[in-house]
Parts: sequence; C-alpha cells; structure tokens
Amino acid sequence: MRYSAEDLQAAAQAGVITPAQEAALRAFLDARRPAAASDAPRFDIVHLLWYAGALIVISAMGLFSTMAFAGLGGAALTATALIYAVAFWWTGHYLWHVKNLRTPGGLCIAVAVGMMPLAVYGVQEAFGLWSEFGKPDTIRSFYIWVKGSFIFMELATIVAALVALAFYRFPFIVFLMAVALWFLSMDLVPWITGTPHGDFETGRKVSIGFGAVMVIAAVIVHLRQRSGDFAFWLYLFGVMTFWGGITATSNGTNLDKALYCAMNVVFLGIAVVLGRRVFAVFGALGIAIYLGDLAEKLFRDSLLFPFALSLIGIAIIALGLFLHRRLPAIEAWCDARLPKGMQRLRVAPA
Repeated sequence: MRYSAEDLQAAAQAGVITPAQEAALRAFLDARRPAAASDAPRFDIVHLLWYAGALIVISAMGLFSTMAFAGLGGAALTATALIYAVAFWWTGHYLWHVKNLRTPGGLCIAVAVGMMPLAVYGVQEAFGLWSEFGKPDTIRSFYIWVKGSFIFMELATIVAALVALAFYRFPFIVFLMAVALWFLSMDLVPWITGTPHGDFETGRKVSIGFGAVMVIAAVIVHLRQRSGDFAFWLYLFGVMTFWGGITATSNGTNLDKALYCAMNVVFLGIAVVLGRRVFAVFGALGIAIYLGDLAEKLFRDSLLFPFALSLIGIAIIALGLFLHRRLPAIEAWCDARLPKGMQRLRVAPA
C-alpha cells in the first residue's frame, strides 16, 4: 500500500501519531526513497510534456514526413537520422547519468531508437536494397502500410531498442520495440504465406495472435522485473492489438457477439484482479460497442435510439461509480484469496 505526505499529516492531526513521530517517519521514508524516485514517471503536466515532445519528434521524422523530405535522397536521410540519433543519445546520456533525470533522459534515448527506421530507409534508398515487394513511396509509408520491404527497418529498430535497454533501463523503449515487433509480424505475412499485401482478414488474425503473445510476454516480464514497470507497455500494446483484431471481426453471429461481450466482461475482472487499468479501458469500450450494436438493432430507425445510447453511457458511468466506491474492498478481497503467484502480478493502485 502507498501512503502520501497528506496521509501522514492527517494521522498526526487525528492524534493517531504525534507530530514528532510524523516528522521522524517522514524522514525515514524519504531516506528509503530511491534517488530517482522524484523523477519516476507519473501523470502530471511536466511528464506529459516530456512524453508529448518525444512522440512529436519521432512522428515528425516519420509519420508526418513529406515527399519533399523523402526527396533529399537516401544518403541525406540516413545522415539526418544518424545526426538526430547521436544528438538525442548524447543528451539522454547526459540527463540520465549527470543530471539524474531518468524520464527526460530515457525519452531522449527512445527518440534515438526511433530514428532507426529512417536511417535504414535511407540506406535501402541509396543502394536500391528493396525486396521483391518493391520500394515504398516515402518513409511515412512505414507507419501506415504493410510491406515486406520494411522488415529490415523493423529488425534494426528492435536491435537498437535491445541495445538501449541494456544500458538504459527505461520502460518506454519497450513500447517502441513492441510497435516494431507488431509491424514485423504484419510484414512477415507476405513472405511466409504468399498472400498479397492489404489482406485485411489475414492482418486481423495476425494482430490477434500477436496481441495474445504480447500479453503472455507482459506477464513474464512482470514476474521477472525488479524495478520499473517494463510490463506496462507490453500489456498496453498486447491488449490493444488482441482486442482490436477481435473487435474488427465482421459478420459475426449473435452468439459471436455475445461471446465478444463476455470477453470484455472478463477483461474488467482481470483489471480488478491484476490492477491493470488497460484491461478495464478496452473492456469498457468493448461492452459499449456490443450494447451499441444491440441497441441499433432493437431501435433501428427509431426516435428512441439516441436515448437508448444515452442510457448505455449513463449505465457505464454508474458502473464506474459503483466500482470506485467498492474498489478498495474488492482489492482487499482479491489480496486475501489470490495465491502468491497471482499476487506478484498485481500492481499497487495509483
């Protein structure tokens, strides 16, 4: 369980402990706190800005690149990527080791890793090293389309992420590696099966399988990690791809849709048991999608349809309020009954 400074102050004001005991306990807890604890990732404006800035830089050099940027030529693109990578690596190394600012330092290292697709794209462009699947239009296509020629870019990103993790234990780097692994799983399909690119059904099935493997990997990482929540990004990406692949299923029977709703209810249960909110987010979305589809069929072309959807939304909010009030009791019940192996998979409530 986690206690804040406000909790200690409230205990002293209530007479549970004396002011002297509060001061001594606060000093003791401060001494036990790791040196980088003040810089640990948390949900505040400073950390949001740090993460947003890193994502903007990575996106600017890939997802939002233009034809003019690609027109610089392969050598120039590789040089640009390497200059960015070295500059951000040096900055990140300095912040990490000299200033002891792990979050901005780790994000700079992640940006350096994120330059690998651009660097490899430039090399392939300069020497014409495209596979039988042909050359993509721009580096931007790497983030949008499935294409066998991207495999070398994904492998380079995975290797760079593994090297970075060996020296800088920063969980967000795992996210970049997870994205590259997902892209790799999609781009390998044409090589292995011979199916054409753009086959939606094949890609959907690959996403389901990849997501399931990623969740299993998250469980393993969670059990082995000593510090830092390296499993968070694996859980997030694994659940997102698994849930997304199943949600994208079309022409399902009523039984299939009922099973889909049941799966999302199970997600809510997993969220309570493990304390992983990502399961709750996608579980709630899935239930809303199922109920919306059900309401659309029951109230098709009816004036009551928007009111039915409104009631669904209100019901979900009410469910959240219900769980919010009883969550401590539910978590205590789980802690008392879960085997020790399962308790290790739980995360402390934020």
